[in-house]
Order: sequence, then C-alpha cells, then structure tokens
Amino acid sequence: MSSTHFGFKTVDEQEKAKHVRGVFDSVASKYDIMNDLMSAGLHRVWKAYTLQVANLKEGDQVLDIAGGTGDLSLAFSKKSGCNRSSGSHRHQRSHVANRP
Repeated sequence: MSSTHFGFKTVDEQEKAKHVRGVFDSVASKYDIMNDLMSAGLHRVWKAYTLQVANLKEGDQVLDIAGGTGDLSLAFSKKSGCNRSSGSHRHQRSHVANRP
C-alpha cells in the first residue's frame, strides 16, 4: 500500500477519496456563505458576468462542471431552456429546489 498527503496528514491512497468526500460533504450546506465571506460577495458579480459573456440562447447546451451549489446551472437552464435535473448532485438539487 502506498501513502499520500491529505492536508497535514499522511493517509493511505485508497482512503484519500473518502477524506476528500468528507470535506466536501461538511461544507456543502455552507457553500454560499463561505463564498460570500471569501469573496466579499464578488462571486455573485462573477456569476452574473459569466452569464452575460456566455450569451446563451434558447436550446443551447451547457456543461457546468464543479458546479458548487448549482447556481450557474440554474441560471443557464433558465436562459437556455435545458433540463438541469439529470446528473445534478444531491445538494445542488435541494439547494436549487429552494430557489424562486
């Protein structure tokens, strides 16, 4: 078995994915607040800018990778009319479901 680094610890390579998943699961419900604090709210401007420069039209397709809370996926789907439900992550679905 070989080992690798995870933060300040050395862990078995086979276990690293479980540790990484644990980190993401622990911050998922606080993702928006973390982004607001770390970017002083600027992430909202970045999202608006992304939508503007993407210049989506009805029927365009978008692949949102590393989507975080799914805010961009939701905004893209409203602009393009695409189905955002397939392949969405658990938190994104619940987060987006609570949006107007």
